[in-house]
Amino acid sequence: MARITTLEATRGPGAVLAVIVVSNLMIVIDVSIAITGLPKMRESLDISAAHLSWVHNAYALAFGGLLLLGARAGDILGRRRMFIVGLALFTMASLVIGLAPSAAWLLAARAVQGAGAAVLAPSTLALLSTNFAPGPARTRALSYYTSAIGVGATAGLVLGGLFADLVSWRAGFFINLPIGVALFVAARRYLAETPKAAGKLDVVGAFTSTLGMGSLVYGIVRTAEAGWSDTITVASLAAAAILITGFIVNETRAAQPILPLRLLMNRQRSGAYAARMLFLGGMAGFWFFTTQFLQGVLGYRPLTAGLAWPSFQPPCSILPPRYWCRG
Repeated sequence: MARITTLEATRGPGAVLAVIVVSNLMIVIDVSIAITGLPKMRESLDISAAHLSWVHNAYALAFGGLLLLGARAGDILGRRRMFIVGLALFTMASLVIGLAPSAAWLLAARAVQGAGAAVLAPSTLALLSTNFAPGPARTRALSYYTSAIGVGATAGLVLGGLFADLVSWRAGFFINLPIGVALFVAARRYLAETPKAAGKLDVVGAFTSTLGMGSLVYGIVRTAEAGWSDTITVASLAAAAILITGFIVNETRAAQPILPLRLLMNRQRSGAYAARMLFLGGMAGFWFFTTQFLQGVLGYRPLTAGLAWPSFQPPCSILPPRYWCRG
């Protein structure tokens, strides 16, 4: 307790909280900021309808698949160090996305950005816990932290439409550069390194789970264009089955697995995991299809589509076209 109090006094709790909250806000915004700009991305980079989903899939799979590995790396290597590594990776990937000359560059950079978020995100929450003592101070800090998640998701949808409509969809990623640099400088100045714990990284578990889920999603998405009997589709689904099976076997044998399978034996915990998975899966699908419906079918401009997320607006035939619709 005394160590935490001293850390707060020497580092400044306000500055520490600002660095943590803003970094978390940047991560959350980037989950949704690309959604409203998807139609513009498709036009500028000539991305097919099926491949367009990978703008979100690449980020989400890398983020979710490597999240537990990123958290373990913070425990073993130091949370401040991993915070800075994740921030640098996230920021550099944002630059590449903004400059992407093709769909391949865009999707690869989104995957790298997701990996950076997987390293950065767990470090933010861990640093919050180590910098604020239990009680009112930590409760207040957690309230700001969790509020940033809700605000960031909504703000990202609106900002994505704003940039795509008035500037370019690329601007939504370029904005991460000055923010990332400022956070990098502030993190080195205000964040103290945490004690390192002994342990091992379950690299095999992290990559088999990530690649397995990636292969599964790729196979399912490919069926939209090639069908279930396509050779690549079948190969992708078979690879997914092998990799996911390998992940399960690895988790039973690893000395320190990233996902101890005994956690899934608890009915309440497994139910909560399933509910969360269904909720996030439904939300991501809703975002992906609705933004294209608003802009491609109803004819909304990107900015209007972003502002329409809180509640759908009437079709363009009812509203003044110059304000709501293209043309």
